[in-house]
Amino acid sequence: MPVDDIRELKQFLVGKGFEAYRTLQRTVVLAERVRENLILDSGVSATVNPLGVSVTLRAQASQFAALTDEQLYGILRDHAAELRARGYSETSARAVPVHDPGDKATVLDTWFELELERPSSDHQELVSELRFALALERTLSGRG
Repeated sequence: MPVDDIRELKQFLVGKGFEAYRTLQRTVVLAERVRENLILDSGVSATVNPLGVSVTLRAQASQFAALTDEQLYGILRDHAAELRARGYSETSARAVPVHDPGDKATVLDTWFELELERPSSDHQELVSELRFALALERTLSGRG
């Protein structure tokens, strides 16, 4: 089944057993079901035009308190080695502040994120890569 637009991509993925978390202009962000009544952004997305997969690896700064920002990005890049071996390339590295919901001026912590993408040659490969990406540890934890 050719997938030419985002609605078709979402319908295709749902038909293959994936759960959509949200749909953006050219991206379907997949959900990760934590409990029966709770779904979260998995950090794995499918893109259309071009067809591909995006994976976001994350680490929370407070769990690596002794490390510098560059060392933390280094850990994320080391963790991405398996993805790079499969043809993924880094598209962005960013620090995302986590604000106090009651006081937007207060930063409680920071997520360090590394995003990688890989094109898919066809829909079968797309489904295979999405399943692979969902099986990966995408949120690192530890004490630095």
